[in-house]
Amino acid sequence: MVRDVTAALEVLPVYRYPLPGYDPLIANLDKVRGRIREIAAGSPVLALEGMKLLSPVANPGKIIAAPVNYAKHMSEVQSDSQLNAGNPAHTVTIQKAGLFLKANSSLVGPGEGIALWHLERRNDHEVELAVVIGKRANNVSRKDALDYVAGYSIGLDISIRGQEDRSFRKSPDSYTVLGPWLVTPDEIPDPGQLDLSISLNGEIRQNSNTKHMTLGVAELIEMASSFYTLYPGDIISTGTPEGVSPIVPGDVIVASIEKIGSMEVKVRAAEAVSAQTTA
Repeated sequence: MVRDVTAALEVLPVYRYPLPGYDPLIANLDKVRGRIREIAAGSPVLALEGMKLLSPVANPGKIIAAPVNYAKHMSEVQSDSQLNAGNPAHTVTIQKAGLFLKANSSLVGPGEGIALWHLERRNDHEVELAVVIGKRANNVSRKDALDYVAGYSIGLDISIRGQEDRSFRKSPDSYTVLGPWLVTPDEIPDPGQLDLSISLNGEIRQNSNTKHMTLGVAELIEMASSFYTLYPGDIISTGTPEGVSPIVPGDVIVASIEKIGSMEVKVRAAEAVSAQTTA
């Protein structure tokens, strides 16, 4: 069950052009949460089943992603020609590669599903812990980094395999799935000890724990904020473990992370959506 607390959004500031370059809900999350507590008891109760869940962050300033942040995933990519596609970038560690950016237009919620582009090429699923930044951060040290987190979600980083730069192959529409909701840090005191998994059509494909990340959440925030300022609503996708595999239209993905939950995401062809829209 969920409670409809839409009325709590009344506490958000009203903006005029130029609009802020960050997510207003995340920037004012404490105010919104306070209002939610006041009105929740009298708010309508609705069934979660059948609802179309959108991304819990609507307007991130940027989506940041961590490449090869699990050692076993890096090994499987290096040893599998279908995964690395002869791309030399896959032989570089995250310490040398740094982070990369994905287009904001790639962001969807689990209820919107994944629409695959370039079906002639291999498209893979990647389950990741997603970190949502809660306040402005610049040159933050790892010891203070978790103080800048608004919450955590499950992230899916969908990838087209090929020679192009990661940011290009991972940025088609719907190739960043965030959900099913935002869990605040008080419920996840240690993001470095979370089981995460993904099943494809009922078969487990990825199953690991965030303790195996090469760089943890705090280290990733430190690295990111050393190159650019982080703003409320910015998303850091922390990398995926081993077990990635191809997806095709008709597949059903269930991604799960301990203390966050699970989200079901359906896969379809992007061309079918375009034809339907035109009609």
